[in-house]
Amino acid sequence: MISSRRTVHVAVGGLGTVGFEVARRIDGGAIDDLTLSAVSARDHARARARMRGFRSPVDVVAVERLADRADIVVESAPAAVFREIAEPVVRAGKVLVAISAGALLDHADLVETARATGAQIVVPSGAVMGLDAVRGAAESGIASVTMITRKPPGGLAGAPHLVEHGIDVGGLETPLKVFEGSARDGARGFPANVNVAAALGLAGVGPERTRLEIWADPGVTRNTHEIRLEADTVRFQLRIENVPSEENPRTGRSVAPSVVAALRRFVAPLVVGT
Repeated sequence: MISSRRTVHVAVGGLGTVGFEVARRIDGGAIDDLTLSAVSARDHARARARMRGFRSPVDVVAVERLADRADIVVESAPAAVFREIAEPVVRAGKVLVAISAGALLDHADLVETARATGAQIVVPSGAVMGLDAVRGAAESGIASVTMITRKPPGGLAGAPHLVEHGIDVGGLETPLKVFEGSARDGARGFPANVNVAAALGLAGVGPERTRLEIWADPGVTRNTHEIRLEADTVRFQLRIENVPSEENPRTGRSVAPSVVAALRRFVAPLVVGT
């Protein structure tokens, strides 16, 4: 819990589908004691225009200035700019809420920096509910974790792995497995699609030991994830069907509410769940 009867300032790095919705909810007063203090975006004029309906529009600043304006910075940007947002926050000893869990895997040194500065890096559950159960199982020993992801083909189009291997998902009539391997490799090959697999790896046995299958499936209309876990204390299967965002079908509509729920933990007098 960060706050003891004081206002906590939150900045949002990136006003894409998730970032904008998180900023809008904070501005609308979704969480007592939290206030929106700044945002960053590639197109400053467009960002300011999108905030015209906000109760209290805030400044659009350069990504490296977010840490100066907030206690908590929500990273919600393309993987290419992850470090530009994350590193100043961690070096300043503040809280980074990292939505791009896949990008975090490639910048794991920031965890050690956070240890030295007293910063905290929080990865919200996002589109994969059940991370509490995975974290609990990890405390006693996990034997295996597998995630099977199925998405409408259009939600996978243009992924680096597909381009590199010449895989065409257009016009599919039956499901096609387009990837099988570790969560780390999957996150690199599908950076806009499987932050869920990276988060699962971080919560459990690590991204190398977490197995991942990705299917382009014309028979599904929702982003579907099935998790199978075997541990010393528990065995479970979890199936999640996320409604794709209308603005960006690669992102589930459940991600922004999950981020808001993660933010609420910092100021809530009662927290439920691991």
